Amino acid sequence: MTKCLLTYETIDEGNYSSTALKRLARGLTNIREIPLDTAGLRQEAAARADKMSIQGVQTKLSALLSVKDQEFKLVDREGRFILKPQSDRYAHLPENEDLTMHLAALVGIEVPAHGLVKARDGSLVYFIKRFDRSGQKDRIATEDFGQVLGLSRETKYESSLEKLVTVLDQHCTFPALERKKLFERTVFNYLVGNEDMHLKNFSLITQVNIIRLAPAYDFLNSSIVLRDPEELALPLKGKKRGVTRKLLVHYFAKERLRLNEKTIQIVLDSFEQMIPTWNDWIAKSFLPIELKMKYLELVKHRLGVLGLEQ
Repeated sequence: MTKCLLTYETIDEGNYSSTALKRLARGLTNIREIPLDTAGLRQEAAARADKMSIQGVQTKLSALLSVKDQEFKLVDREGRFILKPQSDRYAHLPENEDLTMHLAALVGIEVPAHGLVKARDGSLVYFIKRFDRSGQKDRIATEDFGQVLGLSRETKYESSLEKLVTVLDQHCTFPALERKKLFERTVFNYLVGNEDMHLKNFSLITQVNIIRLAPAYDFLNSSIVLRDPEELALPLKGKKRGVTRKLLVHYFAKERLRLNEKTIQIVLDSFEQMIPTWNDWIAKSFLPIELKMKYLELVKHRLGVLGLEQ
């Protein structure tokens, strides 16, 4: 017996359940291990770094998923997936990010297809499908909030959550819907300890002439990795730590996002109802036991801060 690298469910053999593979790509019956070890993947990423359209702290590679060969193939151009191997600085980031993205999906946050694949040395590599690509070569108009606000990678923390609301109001086709999504994502990232949601980790996407928040990406529990005392990457009411229910609900949701009581309660109820399922997913994830315990403890503490039942 083993666990599926896409769904964490117990399976008889192999690395993936057949049902999960079919959801990822029709005709897919397996995903072979990547024929490079962790060191080799890092070397490839370094050699191809100037050709990647998406940058960041984590090591990244562009890839295509070949149904014919049942494997990921590294490419310099027209990749449809991003691969993130194990970091040489922080432990178990692929397992962390994959789990966190699953938790987001469970509360209804839109996330791209994602999962884990093994490298040659048995280490786990995180993969995510690019939401800014369509078909074989088409690109979907996408702009991160740093670009929208005219800020660079060096100044991506020089903004605020309030400023994000202004971006939604000024650019989105249906801003009221996007303000609700922003509240959901802010609560989620606080609960799971994602303290690195800077401007480059929010994007607007344009499809069929509708501008909206892009699917979520770069969600992970940075708190258990970085041990950063800050709780928010972008300040809220001038604060990055000492988050309270009053700050998130009364100030951010009601005053700044202008959400009504019913909408706010629906969002909070969705988190509260998902707590047992979250606990189960964390427990069956691919994180080592010590990080599972830290993850569970952090979520439990922050649920208490927000006054949500556990």
